[in-house]
Amino acid sequence: MNVFQTEHIELLKTIGSKADALNFPCYVVGGYVRDRILKRGFKKDIDIVCVGSGIELAKKVGSQFSVKVNYFKNFGTANLKINGIEVEFVGARKESYQRSSRKPIVEDGTLEDDQNRRDFTINALAVAINASNFGELVDPFNGLKDLEDRVIRTPLAPDQTFDDDPLRMLRAIRFASQLNFQILPETFASIQKNAERLNILSKERIVDELNKIILCEVPSIGFKGLEESGLLQYILPEMVKLKGVDYKDGKGHKDNFYHTLEVLDNVCKTSDNLWLRWGAILHDIAKPRTKRFEPEHGWTFHGHEVVGARMVPKIFKRLRLPLDAKMKFVEKMVALHLRPIVLAKDEVTDSAIRRLLFDAGDDIDELMQLCDADITTKNEWKQKRYLRNFELVRLKLKEVEEKDQVRNFQPPVSGELIMESFGIAPSREVGVIKNAIKEAILDGIIQNDFEEAYQYMLKQGETLGLALVKTI
Repeated sequence: MNVFQTEHIELLKTIGSKADALNFPCYVVGGYVRDRILKRGFKKDIDIVCVGSGIELAKKVGSQFSVKVNYFKNFGTANLKINGIEVEFVGARKESYQRSSRKPIVEDGTLEDDQNRRDFTINALAVAINASNFGELVDPFNGLKDLEDRVIRTPLAPDQTFDDDPLRMLRAIRFASQLNFQILPETFASIQKNAERLNILSKERIVDELNKIILCEVPSIGFKGLEESGLLQYILPEMVKLKGVDYKDGKGHKDNFYHTLEVLDNVCKTSDNLWLRWGAILHDIAKPRTKRFEPEHGWTFHGHEVVGARMVPKIFKRLRLPLDAKMKFVEKMVALHLRPIVLAKDEVTDSAIRRLLFDAGDDIDELMQLCDADITTKNEWKQKRYLRNFELVRLKLKEVEEKDQVRNFQPPVSGELIMESFGIAPSREVGVIKNAIKEAILDGIIQNDFEEAYQYMLKQGETLGLALVKTI
């Protein structure tokens, strides 16, 4: 069975010939084989397994192509890059595990041993690349049929597979989401049974899989799987708390878990920005903490955007996500996600638009994308009205930005000039004057212009009892 792309046949034949010279049976395995059969896009990486030393084979191939070989003696692996393609080599091995760790005890093994240790049947397919049997498919677990049936199943008993390496549970959910496959009921039941085993994994490994789920075309598939399997409780319990609807006096609220997934899927239709997708995931994360029932209004979530923004750094820190500008971006999305919605409901004033531009800065376009995605009403009339109003907000944003240039603006009068003008040291008064100038610009009292800002500074100084000691 030929599963290779034409442009890779010569490369694989060359690797096979070097394996023949070493008398190593050699195979392409895993995702490359799976994706070729599924006719999915090539991700520029190929995994090679040989019954022998993977490092020795890699060195032979590296010498043939005059490329550098990176090898890791302790793990018996090596990799190199040929014409932009990452090729990883490993000797066939068998693994055993201790329950307290996901790090295996590794021994040399046969191809059968190597296939036994694979996570799923669809990833246990191997294709020979030695000259004598080039292109021959080795499929001991009927992985080809599972690909045809679009199901995810473990090669060995699922309890053993997941107990050995709990990361495979997340990978099952991820492949179901990426490929739109079904996890077999007995496999899914085993994930539910072993969910607590996630606790032995590092946060970095968990988040790596989680981000791959978030970057799927329809990530809600993965998140539903994570929640139904019990895995999400060990990763993002705050999100689990969004699930469910409370009723009082005949009044209920929407299920914020499924609403969040709708928003996430909507964002994914227009953006592949991982951090905007995180903004969608966390935009309503504080609703359980802020939920109140008011007889005259029903269920309310006042201030959930403020409380949610404060939760973002704690969640990022716990998950070992980056605590840098990426986190600040997500924090901003959560804090501001209601602002354009409020503007779309009411008459849009220049002052409100200036403040939104000032607070959102260069992230205003992403914020508007999130707000568009947040419209999940099934009422077609309401949906059209919101979208129409958002277009008015966008037009106003463009108009005000062109006129007032307030996106990321710095007040025209600096603190240094204020201190020099009034002959004062750093003090509360300096901050008061600077803030007054900023507010006056945002409110449209003065233009975003040095001369107007300077004259306004003089008036504020006079109000505070400060005497001008130096003019410009």
